[in-house]
Amino acid sequence: MSYQLYRNTTLGNSLQESLDELIQSQQITPQLALRVLLEFDKAINLGLSSRVRNRVVFRGDLNTYRFCDNVWTFVLKNAEFTDCMLKTKVDKVKIVACDGRTAAGKDD
Repeated sequence: MSYQLYRNTTLGNSLQESLDELIQSQQITPQLALRVLLEFDKAINLGLSSRVRNRVVFRGDLNTYRFCDNVWTFVLKNAEFTDCMLKTKVDKVKIVACDGRTAAGKDD
C-alpha cells in the first residue's frame, strides 16, 4: 500500500511511538491505533495531493532504477535539485515514487 510510505517520516514515526505508548498504558486498543494510522495515511496523501503546488526540477547521474509492484525506485548520484530560486546538490539520493491515486481508489 503506497499510503504507508509516509509512516517513515518524522511525523509518522512520532505518531506511531505515541500510539504504542497509549497501547502499553492500556489507554487505547490496538484496533483504535490501527484506525488512527489509516486515517493518518489518508490525510497525508490527500494533503500532499491537494495542497502542495511547488515544482522541483532535478537532474543527476542515474545509478540504478527498479519498477516493482507499481513502485519506481531510482538512485541518482551527483544530483541537483532546483526549486524556484534554491539549488541544492547532493552526492547520492534515493527516490521512491508510486501512484497514490491507485491506492486511494482501492481503499475508499
